[in-house]
Amino acid sequence: MRAQDSATGTRTIAVTATGDSGTAHGVRAGRAPTAGIHPGDATPRSATLPTGATVPTGAANPAGAAEAGDAAAAGDTTGSRTDPLPRGTLLAGLGVAAFSLTFPSTVWGLESFGPWSLVAVRSTLAALVAGAFLLVGRVPLPERRHWAGLAVVAGGVVIGFPLLTTLALQTSTTSHAAVVVGLLPLTTAAFAAVRTGRRPSRTFWLAAVSGAVVVIVFTLQQSGGAVSRGDLYLFGALLVCAAGYTEGGRLARLMPGWQVIGWALILCLPMMAAGSAVALTVEPVRLNAHGVIGLVWVAVGSTFFGLYVWYRGMAAIGVPKASQLQLAQPLLTLLWSVLLLGETLPLAAPIAAVAVLVCIAVTQRAKS
Repeated sequence: MRAQDSATGTRTIAVTATGDSGTAHGVRAGRAPTAGIHPGDATPRSATLPTGATVPTGAANPAGAAEAGDAAAAGDTTGSRTDPLPRGTLLAGLGVAAFSLTFPSTVWGLESFGPWSLVAVRSTLAALVAGAFLLVGRVPLPERRHWAGLAVVAGGVVIGFPLLTTLALQTSTTSHAAVVVGLLPLTTAAFAAVRTGRRPSRTFWLAAVSGAVVVIVFTLQQSGGAVSRGDLYLFGALLVCAAGYTEGGRLARLMPGWQVIGWALILCLPMMAAGSAVALTVEPVRLNAHGVIGLVWVAVGSTFFGLYVWYRGMAAIGVPKASQLQLAQPLLTLLWSVLLLGETLPLAAPIAAVAVLVCIAVTQRAKS
């Protein structure tokens, strides 16, 4: 009887909270299995048993066994928010690869659509794709406290950046615009430092600023020492996009990345649908293969898929470190501009791109 009593005695399971409160809760085996998950928490809670302890199975303690299973599942969910560095870097890098095709695809899209039509239609198509995913997944509406952040994401990466860069590409070459946007990593890191309070190391900032200086020198050299109207559009795009990236990266730690961009797109859908109807009647439409391919890519590839993996990557390795991976985007876009658009690169373009690529290696090794 003593052995039996010892085997069935009450034991404590430590449940670690990873939600907004950041507090820890303790529950006893055999109590209600819902104690590990509290309504309103951003994420489920995971349970950890003391070393060598086991939860009895079978009829002796079904509630405790169920609780252990629920906690294990919760641990898996929480683990997806704290991806190891290689996976987070891979996701963010995949987003950069998708973004690198945005400018060439925009140039193709402009062969068939006017700038206002292209921006409005791309956002509308991306929102319809996102809406389908949200409906199929039966995703509930975000909490009220997240809508302000989603509005920043929508204004920055769904409307502001696409519109300003599309206007810039009417007068600037793809290669020129790509290198100017090389300032985006530094801008995003600065926004993140202000928004989240995280302070990267001096080495990180030194490498980030060095990459930005290279971009500025290249821009002035290519424009004859003056800033063009296209450059003003691009600099405006940097600011709104950095704000959208920073806020999206923060929200991606609280909800899946595809839901962040999905709800931001849905938020813009009424305005973008109305804008599409008006712009398509005002601007001429000349459909061809390049125009259709370009539209589809900027809508589905860049706006939806690219931002999904990008936000997942930022949530895993942090906004500052992920943002510096985007220093590789100019180099990739320069490659696409030659292969897809037949542009002739000035000698300074690849040199500048390689220089900022070196800065990436330093920022990824530096403490952030």
